Amino acid sequence: MTINNVSDTARWVAVYRAMETARPDAIFKDPYAARLAGEQGEKIVTEMKQGRAMAWAMITRTAVMDEIILDRVKNAGVDTVLNLAAGLDARAWRLPLPASLHWIDVDLPAMSEYKSEHMKGETPVCRYEAIPVDLTNSAVREALFRTIGTSATSMLVITEGLLIYLEQSEVESLARAIHSMPSARWWLSDIASPTLLKVMERSWKKALEEGNAPFKFSPVDSAAFFAPLGWREIVFKSAMVEARRLKREMRMMWLWRIIGSVTMSAAKKKELERISGVILLERT
Repeated sequence: MTINNVSDTARWVAVYRAMETARPDAIFKDPYAARLAGEQGEKIVTEMKQGRAMAWAMITRTAVMDEIILDRVKNAGVDTVLNLAAGLDARAWRLPLPASLHWIDVDLPAMSEYKSEHMKGETPVCRYEAIPVDLTNSAVREALFRTIGTSATSMLVITEGLLIYLEQSEVESLARAIHSMPSARWWLSDIASPTLLKVMERSWKKALEEGNAPFKFSPVDSAAFFAPLGWREIVFKSAMVEARRLKREMRMMWLWRIIGSVTMSAAKKKELERISGVILLERT
């Protein structure tokens, strides 16, 4: 197997960012993606069933998150971004962020070291810090959050591509831990529904389980799930809707839309729109 652990999925997604960057009509540019993905990333995408066909979803996710991050920094006074399980995210280098912004990437030591080595010689656009820790160690995580929480004034937390690999109880624990930082005002994440999980598992379940990276978390109602944990969902960006806006829809989606317009009720269409997306949570 080319996927040996969850960290390898970062290489997988980096290939998609590299694919988009290479397009003449690219909706974002990540000049570091191909370097960070490496041969291992290319091999993962090549060997995964429908590996390249699913690029649209990750490309859309990246673009939508870029937009929300820039909006929070520009219009909501965010002075610190805490990027948990950061993987091979290069936003601190590629986005037009203010030099005063404090960007913190947190990931496992091996992934942090790999990224540091491959970004050597590159200069971040803002104040950048990489912290190599295992977030599954609750004592270490709480100590880290206490330190970061007091050093920031207005923080945006990002968990891109993380929650789907966690058990529900782990997501609940993480939600409470993030909420324990008074400066953590917003939380940006991607979310998948149980329906999407079933669809993805038809193609990737065996490969991901053998690679110790099975999909797990998929709430029926993300807003209802996070509400009692101190978080209000203020934005939901449907992957399907945003992909159409950005002209990055999956192949033959136009045909499915025509079929859906005839066969689906309004309620069913709305349900389908929430099959996956990006959410922005605000602390309550």
